[in-house]
Amino acid sequence: MGKKKTSKRVAFGIDVGGSGIKGAPVDLTTGEFAEERHRIATPQPSTPDAVAEVIRELVDAYDLPKKLPVGIAFPGPIHDGVVTSIANLDASWQGTHLPEIVERATGRRAVALNDADAAGVGELTFGAARKAKGTVLVATLGTGIGSALFTDGRLVRNTELGHLEIDGHDAESRAAHSAKEREDLSWEAWAERLQRYFETVEFLLAPDLIVIGGGVSKHHKKFLPLLDLRAEIVPATLRNAAGIVGAARMAARQKK
Repeated sequence: MGKKKTSKRVAFGIDVGGSGIKGAPVDLTTGEFAEERHRIATPQPSTPDAVAEVIRELVDAYDLPKKLPVGIAFPGPIHDGVVTSIANLDASWQGTHLPEIVERATGRRAVALNDADAAGVGELTFGAARKAKGTVLVATLGTGIGSALFTDGRLVRNTELGHLEIDGHDAESRAAHSAKEREDLSWEAWAERLQRYFETVEFLLAPDLIVIGGGVSKHHKKFLPLLDLRAEIVPATLRNAAGIVGAARMAARQKK
């Protein structure tokens, strides 16, 4: 990959996944990519050092200012920079301090947060929830149900609302998009499960706005109108870019 120079006010966002690691500089004024996004397959085994090397390669593909910060959206809970549990990457990640690993590899200041939280920050700052007030829930419907919760613009980190127990079941086992595909559910049948899930979330948290992300959000007209909730419920607008955008935004906001 040849280096691509950018001079806009940017931060760099990384979205780490089990199959691919994606990165791009983000224009902090518009929330758009300042340059074309790049993707590299997740190394196997996906150890901290191997993933950090891929992150370094992605960052070095661009001609960026030396002090430009890096934000990482990571598939697991992050507490004070430490990965406390891991499911989709090598088990050696558990207990590691992610920003320190990235800072050693890239020579840049790094910030890390859970990937669902990063996607939520993206939607709250530049996407479907950018004008929202009060309590906002961003829920991603995919293999599981990811959640990002905000109160008056402040992120409540590392929520796992997809694992609420509802009617004796782990909620995402019945209401995630993967459940629809696994059980070959119609949109109507799946919407009934989403209704039960989101009405429970409403009872517990009383959100003012619910934003639905994940790849299935592009089909929102087939299921969102079937839901009857007090809160407004809308599709995400950043789609797959949300994690990169949110991670970059958080990197820029953290004090040096």
